[in-house]
Amino acid sequence: MKKIAILAALAAIVAAYFYFDLGAYLSLEGIKQIAADIDTFYRENPALVLGAFFLIYVAVTAASLPGAAIMTLAAGALFGLVTGTILVSFASTIGATLAFLASRYVLRDSVESRFGERLKAINQGLERDGAFYLFSLRMIPIFPFFVINLVMGLTRIRTWTFAWVSQIGMLLGTIAYVNAGTQLAQIESTSGLLSPMLIGSFVFLAFVPWIAKGIIGVMKRRKVYKGFSKPKSFDRNLIVIGAGSAGLVSAYIAAQVKAKVTLVEANEMGGDCLNTGCVPSKALIKSAKVAATMRHADKYGLKPVEPDVPFRDTIARVMDTIKAIEPHDSVERYTGLGVDVVKGYAKFLDPWTVEIALNDGGTQKLTARSIIIASGAEPMVPPIEGIEGSDYLTSETMWVAFAQMDAAPERVAVLGGGPIGCELSQALARLGSKVTQVEMEDRVLGREDEDVSALAKSVLEDAGVDVLTGHKAVTVEGGTLFAEYEGGTREIGFDTLIVAVGRKARLTGFGLEELGVDTNRTVTTDEFLATKFPNIFAAGDVAGPYQFTHVASHQAWYASVNALFGQFRKFKADYRVIPAVTFLDPEFARVGLNETEAKEQGTDYEVTTYELDDLDRAIAESETRGFVKVLTPPGKDKVLGATIVGAHAGELLAEYVLAMKHNIGLNKILGTIHSYPTMAEANKFAAGNWKKANKPEAVLKWVEKYFNWRRG
Repeated sequence: MKKIAILAALAAIVAAYFYFDLGAYLSLEGIKQIAADIDTFYRENPALVLGAFFLIYVAVTAASLPGAAIMTLAAGALFGLVTGTILVSFASTIGATLAFLASRYVLRDSVESRFGERLKAINQGLERDGAFYLFSLRMIPIFPFFVINLVMGLTRIRTWTFAWVSQIGMLLGTIAYVNAGTQLAQIESTSGLLSPMLIGSFVFLAFVPWIAKGIIGVMKRRKVYKGFSKPKSFDRNLIVIGAGSAGLVSAYIAAQVKAKVTLVEANEMGGDCLNTGCVPSKALIKSAKVAATMRHADKYGLKPVEPDVPFRDTIARVMDTIKAIEPHDSVERYTGLGVDVVKGYAKFLDPWTVEIALNDGGTQKLTARSIIIASGAEPMVPPIEGIEGSDYLTSETMWVAFAQMDAAPERVAVLGGGPIGCELSQALARLGSKVTQVEMEDRVLGREDEDVSALAKSVLEDAGVDVLTGHKAVTVEGGTLFAEYEGGTREIGFDTLIVAVGRKARLTGFGLEELGVDTNRTVTTDEFLATKFPNIFAAGDVAGPYQFTHVASHQAWYASVNALFGQFRKFKADYRVIPAVTFLDPEFARVGLNETEAKEQGTDYEVTTYELDDLDRAIAESETRGFVKVLTPPGKDKVLGATIVGAHAGELLAEYVLAMKHNIGLNKILGTIHSYPTMAEANKFAAGNWKKANKPEAVLKWVEKYFNWRRG
């Protein structure tokens, strides 16, 4: 009943607005008329006029009716700058707070249940910056104030906080509008429209957002840098901590624009991707695929043979691959580009200063206007009883251990059903190990659709992997892993235990905690990849939210450009189109939404699928396992997301990445010539299946009648 009463009151205000044609008065001509009609009455009855204006302003604002801006001008025309500003300032705050409360009481629960995901960004902004976030919106009106009132009512901000921040945040704009109104009141002819005072008022109005932005920037900097002394000069324009993918790209960009940049790396140049991740794992996967091809050569009309796997030589090839790529990321190359490369461990002393413990002894202290943290990530190790004494390996430590083995480990237990766990499980099984893969969730590749996860499990099992989903590792004793599942406890014997349950950002040892930088799971950044300190940025795995080498490189562009040129313009990191590939055989690749995510977000979609067993090139190469699955809005050819399972799926995905990035629909893909016979034709045929499913049946019936008529 209370909600009904609130809605009824708002409806009454809106009805009165239209019934009495109040909109006619909330215009420039209306202001002139009011000013002329009530000037004498106002002088005789100031309290009555001020009170009536105040109540009307509150009602208009509370009901979110159009006209608040015009009424602010009217306040200047009727009451002058000082009185008008005071009147509007308090009336607008009270009205905004009433609109805020109405929105919260009537709408919040139902809106949160339906659009909670879309409100997440606003709630995150409030959680991160509190009242300052609302203050920024008030000072720089990205959205109309009435929209802010309603949307804030749907959040968890406190009412008192909303009120006082709104009072202060709207003051600058209120003064500008009221001042413009005072000049409007003096116009007596069209020539008055060009008066210097009026022009000045509107020029000031145009600069309000810029002035507000400057004020906000000064306030934020003073607050965040309180207690620190900024150097008068700097040794470097940029310091980059970490020489992985994000760090290398950041340093490269800085050097190319002739900035003075220092790149600090304690270990090997190239980071995890070159030395322990992407490069060595893909080299191992290729060797494993060759072994599987030999074992199943009868698929190609050849005699199958069991491969002899000299494991030490296999790993030596992996290491040779790393060495062949090393020059791309070497100290020599980057020094030649103009980057000052320092080998050591960097630690923040203040927001502009780092102290480097040099690998060869001694320390070096450097200052820089901007600093980028690109320290990467490291494997997570779950708190399993007995695991520390098990000599477990991770994706980082296993390569050194493998290099000492003459044969692949006989029994391998792999913890984790994500991309790393799946890739290693299949590769080692193909190279001769008996692999047991343990995943606590009910399926592997849990972020994918259920049919994709089921196919991944089938692929692993075909390689000889014993996949145990729904199993939680609880204890390690000697060479036995104990895992609990719904039916009890399973004992899994192993010679080698590999932990591949995910990766966590490298956050410790850099002095971030002492500075007060938020390091909950990752370094917390804004949309420009800046931390709480506007001159300290983060990129790559340490920043999240995606742990891909290509995303690290992508973020590095934004971090470095914002760090070097942010005083002129800043760029928001763009995560709209992020491809991902799991390098099983066949490969599993995806970009954009899958069905699971679309359902979770409440996005309407239709699915188009093309099976590779129909593709000529796939048939010729006996690579028919897999499919192309595309999500589009119902009846439209816009690509919302694509999942491809099949040989070279990572390469095939690029066409959909391009399509999504540049808003190219399936009709354009269908109309593009694809070489025959290629795997890429699968994308064209998927587009063709969408076309068939969306053909205009009604139009085709008339076309059929037309051709019948043409035949006589």
